[in-house]
Amino acid sequence: MKRLLHRLLPRHIRNSIRVRREKTDLGSLDKIPCDTAALSRSVSEVELQELFLSEKIAYEWARVEAEVSQLAITDKASGVNPGDRRAIYYLIRDLRPKSILEIGTHIGASTVHIIAALQNRVESQSPPYRLTTVDIKDVNDTQSRPWLRVGSTYSPRDMIARMGAADRVAFVSSSSLEFLSSSKERYEFIFLDGDHSARTVYQEVPAALRILAPGGVILLHDYFPNLQTLWSNRALIPGPYIATQRLRSEGAGMRAVPLGALPWRTKLSSRVTSLALLVGEEIG
Repeated sequence: MKRLLHRLLPRHIRNSIRVRREKTDLGSLDKIPCDTAALSRSVSEVELQELFLSEKIAYEWARVEAEVSQLAITDKASGVNPGDRRAIYYLIRDLRPKSILEIGTHIGASTVHIIAALQNRVESQSPPYRLTTVDIKDVNDTQSRPWLRVGSTYSPRDMIARMGAADRVAFVSSSSLEFLSSSKERYEFIFLDGDHSARTVYQEVPAALRILAPGGVILLHDYFPNLQTLWSNRALIPGPYIATQRLRSEGAGMRAVPLGALPWRTKLSSRVTSLALLVGEEIG
């Protein structure tokens, strides 16, 4: 009954209630040290705008999009939308990381696009790339086959195998905080797209920074600047913004760079994305 009544409330009231709950829950956590020394300071809004207008990557994307479409990844699983997948592809192609960590595999939509970008590096004699993707559930479970329940055709592992990258991707079933706290590896690019609560993201970011390679970046999904809605449905996921704002207020030397409006469609007939890069504070 309580859930039904909540759904009947106007969207802006539901958003206000969610923000208040997120802040209250986060307030119960003690301050966590946050070392941002590894974060890149070389990414700017202007550079991102230029990147997404790259004719070279756009030409390459046409072929990639045709190849990926054969995997029949659903657009209706509440995951990373097609426009965001393209943005992630462009980011990986431009930043050229060789070691990537993804938190939140889900149906493998972003996983596939990360691998496609890694496969298309053109540097001669490039060292082998690697991707570790973590989800709290076994996204490749052959008994429950969770990808079928949301309308996808292949499991994330099957899609990666079809791309010829089975030996480059490690699938891990674990909570994000357990993995981040125990990992001995370092990653140049970390995509946080798991539990979006402020409480979890507040803990994830410092833990991710611990294993971030020098000059690396962290990509957030569902980052709503100033807690303003982005789309016509007025939906709001406040956790990532609230968490990063608390870290900044506690002295963490980082800033969020929202990707903002893209040159292509993203969600609900808009061009807006909720993706944002965490980078180091500018010096000087």
